[in-house]
Amino acid sequence: MRNSWLTTRSTAGCMISSSTMSRCSRGAPIRTDPLQPNRQPRFPLVEELKIRCWTGLALGALWLLGKTTRKRYIGAEELFARWQRRDQVILAFWHNRLLLMLFPYRGQKACIMNSAHRDGEIITRVIKRFGISAVRGSSTRGWLGGLKGMIEAYRRGYDLIVVPDGPRGPRYQAKPGVLQLARVTGAPIFPVTYGAQWKLTVRSWDRLLIPFPLSRVTYVVGRPILVPADASAEQMEEKRKELQESLLAITAQADDLSNE
Repeated sequence: MRNSWLTTRSTAGCMISSSTMSRCSRGAPIRTDPLQPNRQPRFPLVEELKIRCWTGLALGALWLLGKTTRKRYIGAEELFARWQRRDQVILAFWHNRLLLMLFPYRGQKACIMNSAHRDGEIITRVIKRFGISAVRGSSTRGWLGGLKGMIEAYRRGYDLIVVPDGPRGPRYQAKPGVLQLARVTGAPIFPVTYGAQWKLTVRSWDRLLIPFPLSRVTYVVGRPILVPADASAEQMEEKRKELQESLLAITAQADDLSNE
């Protein structure tokens, strides 16, 4: 099986692969966001300089981790097969497993919803270097516009990426937005996570996990979750709980496997 989610893409891709890291290192062309080409927020000069600095540092760290970490995949066969058939999917993972989710992607192109504040802007600029598109919005602000942007992206052939406990938590509590996307689009939700053998846990609200170079990183993919187009409010809540429980279970599994 291919070792990298990024190596087979000819256009845009998204989060969440492994080894030949990159279009970034190969100098691949960078496209403007095809969904919102003229809506990059403006920041004061000092803030803009900070954003550029942090973006550069993040890209350097990702390049190093992409080159040096050892990656393996558990339960990913169905997801990889769908990408080989060019089927569209929705990927869902916890906010604290965001960092290395760039590397396993093997689809054609993908889109994530991201906030317009400083941290969100840094993430948007970093993932853009990997060919990943973003729409503006979050579960706390601009959700309706972001939801419409994600649906439009799906209609254009993009996979969708959702962080169900982002952008500000509570940690490990799935919000219903991803279920709404699945109900409208009919796409399956694949819960995805990873654990690392050697890592740092940041003292942030999400307890961000940062693998160290040379660490073994284990990606685990859960069973797909389908949401019927006519799902009732009770069924939507059941599916939300199913997604949350699946993410909790595979995250614990990834952590255990990485420490073996």
